[in-house]
Amino acid sequence: MKEFVNYIIKSLVDNPSEVSIEEEVVGNRLILHVTVADEDKGKVIGRNGMIANSIRSLLDIAGKKAGVRVSLSIE
Repeated sequence: MKEFVNYIIKSLVDNPSEVSIEEEVVGNRLILHVTVADEDKGKVIGRNGMIANSIRSLLDIAGKKAGVRVSLSIE
């Protein structure tokens, strides 16, 4: 999952070298903490959160195939 999100996020931002993703496992839930440069947050979140919600939808589908619940946190 981490590589999948990494690919998507780095494709969206202007500073891909400043993207970092931390994984946290809580029970059967995988939480991905994504950190990007301040000027790139808007590109990752999108207008009214549309891009972030789309990424979350993709993670939900991939997580269901893997049997894991996935959450995305953008910092």
